[in-house]
Formats: sequence, C-alpha cells, structure tokens
Amino acid sequence: MKKLMTMALFALSLTACSGQQPPAAAPVNVKSLAGDSRIEDIRPADAMPQYPSRGKAIVRDFQEQPPLIPHKADYAINADKNTCMNCHSWDKASRMKATPVAKSHVIDDKGTLNGANYFCSLCHVPQADNKQAIVENEFSH
Repeated sequence: MKKLMTMALFALSLTACSGQQPPAAAPVNVKSLAGDSRIEDIRPADAMPQYPSRGKAIVRDFQEQPPLIPHKADYAINADKNTCMNCHSWDKASRMKATPVAKSHVIDDKGTLNGANYFCSLCHVPQADNKQAIVENEFSH
C-alpha cells in the first residue's frame, strides 16, 4: 500500500511540473471617465463651484421638489447628530439667517425632527454652478 501511495504521489508531482501553462486571459481594456490622461499627467484643477448668494432661494424645477441647498453640504449626519440643525433648527434659524426646518419634518412644538426626515441629504441636495460638466446631459424643460 505504501508503494502504491508513493507511486501515485510521484506521478502527481510529475504532472504538476509538466511545464504546461494555463491559457492566457485576453487583456481587459478599461476606459476612464476622466478621459485618456495618464495618472502621472498633471492637469489644471477644476473650477470651484459657485453657490448662490446668501439669502437667495433657488427656484424649483417642478412642483413638490424639495428645496435645494444653496451652500456646500458636507456636514455630518449620523444617528447621534444632525449638524444641519446647528443652523436650521427652529431656535437657531433666525439668528443664523437660515431657513428653519419645515413643520412637516417635526413631531412636536420644540422642532424635534421626525425620524423619516432626519437625514436631510436624502432629499435636499446642494446646488452649485459648476463650470465643468461632470456627465453629458441633454435635459430640457
């Protein structure tokens, strides 16, 4: 039995070292959305986004559209804290010259946010005049 196992292992080792290579996979050609520039190429920085003047509301494009945010919106919103409320809570909005949270978003007279409306950026998005098109867009009114 020992001889049989030794011979089987020897035969297996010979087939493993036979020099045969698996067939080479065809190269994958990936086209970047950034164009054909190489990673090492230095290109000019994108134009900074221009947000509307402070205190100026952005016109809505359709009925019942959530209001757009007229400033950069990279504030932390997590289960523990919604930093949008630092300016937009009912007791701080007038002092901060910000729009207070809508009555439809709260559950009491203190302005406590409804759980369904806690994560503002699910519906409200920042709006800026970007000088460079990010993707092609042929939308018209």
